[in-house]
Amino acid sequence: MSIERSTAGTGTGIGAEPAPTPAPGEAGGGTPLSLQLQVLSTEHWSLLASRSLAWNESFSRSGMFLSALSGAIVALALVAQATNFGDGFRIFALVILPVVLFIGLTTLIRIGIANYHDGLTVIGMNRIRAAYFERVPEVQRYFIMPGTDDRESTWRAMGTDIGFPMPLVLLASAPALVGVLNAVIAGAIGAIAAIQLGADTGLSLLVAVIVFVLVFVAQTAFGRREALRDRPEFAPMFPAETPEEPA
Repeated sequence: MSIERSTAGTGTGIGAEPAPTPAPGEAGGGTPLSLQLQVLSTEHWSLLASRSLAWNESFSRSGMFLSALSGAIVALALVAQATNFGDGFRIFALVILPVVLFIGLTTLIRIGIANYHDGLTVIGMNRIRAAYFERVPEVQRYFIMPGTDDRESTWRAMGTDIGFPMPLVLLASAPALVGVLNAVIAGAIGAIAAIQLGADTGLSLLVAVIVFVLVFVAQTAFGRREALRDRPEFAPMFPAETPEEPA
C-alpha cells in the first residue's frame, strides 16, 4: 500500500497518468524565455544593422550620381566656352552624357533593390515585435512601432505617414528624383544628337521632349511593375485587426 501511494503521488506508478509537459518558455520545458528573447533581440539588431547598410548605400549611390552629373555639367561648360558650342562641344556632350545616364539608370536600379531590402528588414522587425508582445505582453503599451506586418503597418514602421497622399510621397522619394534627372539627361542627349544631324531648334526641342517622356514613362512602368510584383515573403503573418463595422 505504501508503495502504491508513493508512486501515485509522483505520477510514475503503473496505470498513473503522465505528468503534463510544460509549455515552451515555462520553467522546466522547451526553450527558456530568456534564451528566446536573446535570439529574437540578436536577429532584431542584425536586421537593424542590415537596414542601416542599405540606407547608406542608397545615399552613397545617389551622391555619386549627383557628383558625376555636376562634374559633367562643369566640363560641358568649359568645353562650350572653348568651342563656342560648336561640333567639338556636341561631340564631347554625346560622349560624356551617355556615361552619366548609365550611372543614373544603374543608380535607380540599385536604389530599388535597397528599398526592397529595407522593406524586408522592416517586416522582419515587425514580426519580431509580434514575438515580443506574445511572450511579454505587458510591455506592448511602451512600443511606438507596430507588431503587425500588414502593408499599413510596414509603411508606418518605415516612417511614412499613411494618411499623406501617396502620389506626393512617391514624388518626393529618391527614385523619383533620380528618374527625373535621367529623363532630362536623355532628352538633352536626344536634342544634341538632333542638332548634330542638322535639325533646327524647334525639331531638336521636340526630340528632347519625346525622349524625356519615353524615358520617364519607361522608368515609371518599370518601378510600378516591381512595386506591384507578387512577393510571397511580404505576405502578412501578423496582420492588424480591423475594427468590426456596427451592424
